[in-house]
Order: sequence, then structure tokens, then C-alpha cells
Amino acid sequence: MQLENSFTVTAPPERVFAYLLDVNKVVGCVPGAELTEVVDDTTFKGKVKIKVGPITVAYSGTARITGRDDSGHSATLEAEGRETTGQGSARAKALMAVTADGDGSIVRITTDYTVAGRVAQFGRGVMEDVSRRIVNEMASCIKANVEGANRPATPAAGSTGRQEEPPQQVTAPPINAVSLFFQVLWTGIRRALGGRPT
Repeated sequence: MQLENSFTVTAPPERVFAYLLDVNKVVGCVPGAELTEVVDDTTFKGKVKIKVGPITVAYSGTARITGRDDSGHSATLEAEGRETTGQGSARAKALMAVTADGDGSIVRITTDYTVAGRVAQFGRGVMEDVSRRIVNEMASCIKANVEGANRPATPAAGSTGRQEEPPQQVTAPPINAVSLFFQVLWTGIRRALGGRPT
């Protein structure tokens, strides 16, 4: 199955791209995601928990950045994960590209994935709806953090020129939905998206 998602950020492509590849920052923008280990600069391990109606599914997986073009602001991510309490599994491969759009950037993510187990009972329509919801949550979080970093610090009220603390990192709230894309998106971007279609 293939999913395509996109969102805009009011910041230059190089800044957005760098943020998206910083696993320690972006993992907080993926609902339910937790980074458990940074193996090296391109390999990451983590967990994600999501709820769909009465079903809660937890995955544990590994993601790798298998291709990266800094000048073109694109990267290929591959990931695979297994349910922590079931027989389900997921694999995905995603291409992430950031392009200029006026004074900002457009982030496009194309993901091919397969999923087995409890999540597989949900049809394509549900997965697409869930992926859009997850991307919207991520986009809002990423936009808030990247765009917030663009604002210069201002003197605190009543101070004599002292700078305010920089804005705190925004994180995404848990989301009550499921989709491999989320597992993928989390895994791959957790280190975010990735895998191999079948």
C-alpha cells in the first residue's frame, strides 16, 4: 500500500530538513512515540503505542536512514517493527522531500508499506484517514517548533534587557487512531518511516 502526505512549514528547506532528520527533536512530534536507542547516526530504535477503539497496539522497531541528499533536501527511510504483545508486524519504505515554497517549505512524504496482524483488519480507507490525522498532528508540532525557533528572543517584561528563555519544545498529544503509516511514520521518523513493501 502507498500513502502520500504533505504539509507546509514557514521556514527555509534546509532548516526544516535538518529538523526532520534530528530524531531527538522530531520523535516528540509523533503521537505515542518513544525513542529507546540511537544506535548510530542513521539507525534508531523505539516504541509506539496507539489505540483504535477498544484495541491498543504497541510496536517496537528499528528505523534506518538508507539514503540522504542534503543539497536536494531529501532522504529515504526504511523501518520495521513488531507488536510487543502479538504476532503483528510492519515494514515500510518512505521518501521524504522538502522543497521551497515562497518564504517557506513543503514537506512531502511518500510511503510504501505492508502490515500484518491486528492492524491489518482495518481497510485502506481507515489507514489513509488515520495517516492524514497523524501527519496533521506532526505537522502542527513541527511547524510550532521550527517556526518558533525562527523568532528572536525578546526581553522579559519588567527586565532590564535580559533575554527570555527560548521557547520550549512542543510535543504531540497521544492520538486515538491506528495505521501502519503511524507505526511507520513513527518508526521511520522515530526515526520516522521506512520499510519495504511487499
